[in-house]
Amino acid sequence: MSEQQRVTGATAPVADPEKLWPPMAFRAALALSFGFAALLWPDITVLALALLFGAWSLVDGVSFLVTGLRMARAHADGREWLPWLVAGLLGIAAAAVTVLWLTITVVALSVLVAVLLIGVGVAEIVLAVRVRTAVRGEVFLLIAGILAVVGGLAIAVWPQPEAMTLAMVLGGYAIAAGILHFLGAMRLRGLTRGDRADVRSESATGRAQPRSP
Repeated sequence: MSEQQRVTGATAPVADPEKLWPPMAFRAALALSFGFAALLWPDITVLALALLFGAWSLVDGVSFLVTGLRMARAHADGREWLPWLVAGLLGIAAAAVTVLWLTITVVALSVLVAVLLIGVGVAEIVLAVRVRTAVRGEVFLLIAGILAVVGGLAIAVWPQPEAMTLAMVLGGYAIAAGILHFLGAMRLRGLTRGDRADVRSESATGRAQPRSP
């Protein structure tokens, strides 16, 4: 029996480590890629940063959306998959704006980034709270969510940022979030392996017991 089943006494798709860690690992790789690209791009322009951010938010939004739809299809509680769905739609909308608004200003881009980070952060915090009694890897997701909300609020109140400075702040956030998502994914993956090992151990113990006459 899995850890989640032992704690809750019932299956819940959102709290299944085997289903949670692959999208979290994917988002970690995506965030790290964007973060290093933003930090290492010399003299990045507003348009280049906007397109780079748009590509990140699009793929990240699609990942959120797919995960949310899978949860909904598995008849999970709406409070579990709705935040993922909203975060996914926000990411796709942000990507559309950055692609279509070719004359976007750094201030407008900052507002867009702030809204997306706050939305994603809230979704991650809600998910972490929802699964806190079922899995032990949610602390990394909770910290990532808090970091996103704080980063979004900081960018929102930042007066007249420059493109290069915004790229450094956003890139630093992306790298920190990527590391947290990676640690969380590895933690959840470890729980999945532990559950499988418990099942194999219980099966071997059952086979080793002699049959009663």
